[in-house]
Amino acid sequence: MKLFMAVALALPLLAPASADPLVSRGKPAAASSIEASGFEAGKAVDGSTTTRWASLEGVDPQWVRVDLGSAHTISRVRLNWEAAYGKTYKIQTSNDAATWSDVYSTSSGDGGVDDLTLSGAGRYIRMYGTQRGTPYGYSLWEFDVYGAPAGGGDTSPPTAPGNLRATGTTSSTVSLAWDASSDNVGVSGYTVFRGGTEVATVTGTSHTDTGLTASTAYAYTVRARDAAGNLSPVSNGVTATTQAGTGGVAVPFGSHTRPYVAGMLKPTGGQSALDAQVVDYYKRWKAAFVRQNCGNGWYQVYSPDADHDYVAEAQGYGMVIVATMAGADPDAKKIFDGLVKWKLDHPSSINPDLLAAEQNSSCVSVNGTDAATDGDMDVAYGLLLADQQWGSSGAYNYKQLAIRHINAIKKDEVNPSTNLMKMGDWSTPGGEHYYISRTSDWMASHFRAFRKATGDSAWDTIRNAHQNLITTLQNNFASSTGLLPDFVINTNSTPKPAAGEVLESPNDGNYYWNACRVPWRIGDDAVTSGDAKSLAQARKLNTWIKSKTGGDPGKIAIGYKLNGTQLAGGSSPAYFAPFAVAAMTDSGSQAWLDALWNRMVATPIDSSSYFAASIQLQVMITVTHNHWVP
Repeated sequence: MKLFMAVALALPLLAPASADPLVSRGKPAAASSIEASGFEAGKAVDGSTTTRWASLEGVDPQWVRVDLGSAHTISRVRLNWEAAYGKTYKIQTSNDAATWSDVYSTSSGDGGVDDLTLSGAGRYIRMYGTQRGTPYGYSLWEFDVYGAPAGGGDTSPPTAPGNLRATGTTSSTVSLAWDASSDNVGVSGYTVFRGGTEVATVTGTSHTDTGLTASTAYAYTVRARDAAGNLSPVSNGVTATTQAGTGGVAVPFGSHTRPYVAGMLKPTGGQSALDAQVVDYYKRWKAAFVRQNCGNGWYQVYSPDADHDYVAEAQGYGMVIVATMAGADPDAKKIFDGLVKWKLDHPSSINPDLLAAEQNSSCVSVNGTDAATDGDMDVAYGLLLADQQWGSSGAYNYKQLAIRHINAIKKDEVNPSTNLMKMGDWSTPGGEHYYISRTSDWMASHFRAFRKATGDSAWDTIRNAHQNLITTLQNNFASSTGLLPDFVINTNSTPKPAAGEVLESPNDGNYYWNACRVPWRIGDDAVTSGDAKSLAQARKLNTWIKSKTGGDPGKIAIGYKLNGTQLAGGSSPAYFAPFAVAAMTDSGSQAWLDALWNRMVATPIDSSSYFAASIQLQVMITVTHNHWVP
């Protein structure tokens, strides 16, 4: 065992272990990210050395924190690292989980067990890692905190809930009930665990767990909590099996089994009501734009506002949306497979593993039959979602198709000298567009999914290149707004916004019909990964637009110069909806997020604009915490 005394320089000194009791066991825990389901923050305080918290791989900084329920004096922290350990990290305390004080720091961590004698105080305590000791992430078998309540607060836990039982099942739900616990002060709530993972906190003695898979057994336990944060012993366990259904889905819409990082907002209101509003909008989107034209088993997303009836961007949106809505739409897999067949039957003439960008009303590829990066990114991402939803042993091997598509993107849609996205496979060395990149193609969460699916670390390099360039552009060209231009030129030397038209319009260097998606794309990564760069970039955008409009979404205009000067009047979901994802990252923006949400809900679908409707639908999925990264 390694013993360290926390001193100014964090030099290791032998010290006796504190006699204070363990105060973190079973307390609420949160983390900046998790590697996958099964590695939640609570696994680091559950008393088991066979379960662990693990962060996303390859990302700094990361943290895991424990809520002790009330102010405590802290005398000792014991970190039991898995192989993925922190080389440089701090132990910090806080009274509000916002302002943190360092009570220990080291830059020479070497894994194993770090048993730290220190002196601190606070309700919250966290390990804050800034440099990983391995290429992976941070992972702790156990995060033990020793101390005592400040001022002799309540330390008596409630009794265990009694007689936990299943009171009913459907193909996607399990209803539970239990007998109330008792406590010397009073029970404030109950935490429900499915298979050891926290799924709900309720104040009553019943709960219905939703979004489950048909014909599947689920194990539950419940623990009571008092106002001081003391957690009861575990209730008796109960196992319930959902009824038979049609077509199993691994992550049904509304199941919320892939939680966001701690602290991300969602619109005010019950979760089931929010989910229902998304489903309603999806049904209207589907009726307006999903087609079965030209036979051949094809499904398409119709794009009346594009240059041609069908464009790759629309098909990519469709694949991501339909795979995500599985569980809410019984036809999701049938539609998805029709979209896959469309992709396979309309290959790019340059790289046949990519999708030709445009098709006419006769379903024939036109205009060069080459590929567009934005559509290909979403097609690959959608295939990864499908693999996790339905597996890859059916009519199409989604995983194999996804990896082929991802590798094709890397080969022909990534500039190998800058690691930035090109605009399509048609952009080749020596061409006038070779060192131009479109900011709406900079999708950090997609890059993370591609890295995980392929194991190719080049996607980490690609993601970092884009994130670093976003920060540079925000600092150098939009310091007061955080806005990005539609297109960036000179990516091989000194990147800067386009000066006039380089591909689409004189506004190519402004925040216009491409870059309007940027707050959504950056925000998607921020809420799911907790990445510090993405969070900072999203918050900068949110701070500006909230101030610019005075909190009125109706004042979000169609286009801006990078200094915030409005380009045109009017309103479109393509512009106001994406800012809702950025708003999620700011704890002080609940009213602003609610206003944006209400604006979306009140805006009818315009059947002449697949672009705006598809963006709003995907934003609604994200802000209701239904987006997930495969």
